[in-house]
Amino acid sequence: MIIRDATSADLTEITRIYADSVVNGVASYELVAPDEAEMGRRMSAISDNGYPYLVAEDEAGAILGYAYASAFRTRPAYRWLVEDSIYLAPEARGKGVGRALLEILIGKCEALGFRQMIAVIGGAHPASIAVHQKAGFVSSGMISGSGYKHGRWLDTVFMQRPLGQGKSTDPDPDVYPGTLFGG
Repeated sequence: MIIRDATSADLTEITRIYADSVVNGVASYELVAPDEAEMGRRMSAISDNGYPYLVAEDEAGAILGYAYASAFRTRPAYRWLVEDSIYLAPEARGKGVGRALLEILIGKCEALGFRQMIAVIGGAHPASIAVHQKAGFVSSGMISGSGYKHGRWLDTVFMQRPLGQGKSTDPDPDVYPGTLFGG
């Protein structure tokens, strides 16, 4: 498996993987899968702000999954905090792809200067919770009955992990990500 930065050439497969999660899963609370053009706009909005966006591919070049970090909220005080998102092709689940993507994503976010990472886990999905726990995340809360999809109420679990020095020191507001959102 190779993990690399995503490019626009990956959008067809990224859109397919996300559509499966929307239609068949609970990781996303969207009810209608966005088209490739919308997924391209979303990728650009993330990448253009300097956040990492990754894909995992097998030895034949097939995309197994993708992950990215993005703003948890866009108010300036939140600029040191990122939210991770991971989506896997059905055939790649349970094979360590999500964990590998998350580990590299954490490293890239630490190198960029982010201080905290949040996981917002739709449907309180046990596999996603386990992957995040193995990567050092701890529970930071749950919203019961936060979404309704596939004929049932879903809970949302929040998990958190410090990055780099976490909250032990003050960040430098003059360097990225301090300059995000007009810091």
